[in-house]
Amino acid sequence: MSVTYYGQSCVEFTFNGTKVLLDPFITYNPLAKYIDISSIEPDYIFLSHGHQDHVADMERIQKKSNATVVAIVETAEWVRKQGVESENVIEFNFGGTLTLPFGKVKMVYALHTNSTPDGNYGGFPCGYVFFIGDRRVYFAGDTGLTLEMKLLDDLDLDWAFLPIGGHYTMDMFDAVKAAGFINCKNIVGIHYDTFPPIAIDKKKAIALFQESELRLELPSIGETIIL
Repeated sequence: MSVTYYGQSCVEFTFNGTKVLLDPFITYNPLAKYIDISSIEPDYIFLSHGHQDHVADMERIQKKSNATVVAIVETAEWVRKQGVESENVIEFNFGGTLTLPFGKVKMVYALHTNSTPDGNYGGFPCGYVFFIGDRRVYFAGDTGLTLEMKLLDDLDLDWAFLPIGGHYTMDMFDAVKAAGFINCKNIVGIHYDTFPPIAIDKKKAIALFQESELRLELPSIGETIIL
């Protein structure tokens, strides 16, 4: 099991040979200008919500890869309006669990807002928990700190992908609290540095997590790490 970081909240997991891309925002990210998105060919694309900085490259990547796009009901409707065939769209909702060839995926709560790039209502934002054999991975999406996270503390999470940039989501201090809520020691930071309001001091962030006996990974854009 591995993950490649493409900046902002865009990551691509490889689960038992299946490629699962989340929140594709690469072309319009100045920090990811050296990434060739034509080389990204996932089997699945998961969207946490419909904001532009999470869906901007969905259509282009989907059309080249013929990936299946997964999202909450209202965001999934926007996906279909972009020309993605219905058979390539899976919609579901909170409490739902998908059984897919690479494992199971449960949709969980995120504290944020959600609209699609055309300005329409996108349903609620969400996060996902991936169950891959005996491994558990939580992708929080865009979220503020919320007590709902405590519902995940008994899942024995191996890794959690948490926003740390602040301003629009949790900052690094709330992310440390979130790690406690979800009872997970291994964290990958997302949603930071892309725009001035969410720029962080990386050394400070790593030290802060270490003080709480947590591991914080901040991979470079394009870097792959083994989970």
